[in-house]
Amino acid sequence: MVNQGPRPGGGGRGGRGGGPDRGGPGGERNRRDRRRDEDEAPEFIEKVVFINRVAKVVKGGRRFSFTAIVVVGDGAGRVGFGMGRAAEVPEAIRKGGVIARRTMFKVQMREGTLSHDLSSEFKATRVIMHPAAAGTGLIAGGAVRAVMEAAGVTDVLTKTQGSTNPINVVNATVKGLRSLRDPKAARERRLALAGV
Repeated sequence: MVNQGPRPGGGGRGGRGGGPDRGGPGGERNRRDRRRDEDEAPEFIEKVVFINRVAKVVKGGRRFSFTAIVVVGDGAGRVGFGMGRAAEVPEAIRKGGVIARRTMFKVQMREGTLSHDLSSEFKATRVIMHPAAAGTGLIAGGAVRAVMEAAGVTDVLTKTQGSTNPINVVNATVKGLRSLRDPKAARERRLALAGV
């Protein structure tokens, strides 16, 4: 039997799979590296809070789409959230991240905790937040915790009442953080209004 050698374009046994354009282990490694680079490139903390699958019944069957709630923050007092919708999960997350970056705002903090007590409501959800002493940690549920971590809050006590729908909880938390005021500035403003 005559040995014909490797087939043209086959590259011997090493030519099967594993390339960056194929679905072999090498391609998977390149995708992983690219994903890691994307995660390390921006200075923002990005957290996916919730992914919802929605089915629409059409003539040919059911058409699925996905909604992703994404919280983005810099870990130093700025945070925002966005809701992205798309036919695929990665695209929904990407859209949510873009919207979240666009809606970022500054949170009034004092030594890693909130500047004062507050209670915030959105639809059927109420979120109560209290400042905490250093070392307390984040006492918060899933959606509230994601927002606090992204904002850079290290010590806080929170309680969610009513609806625990993640969309409502994130909205209520962000609404409350937006309403935070610097106590010193508020006091000076009140004294100026009183004419003292």
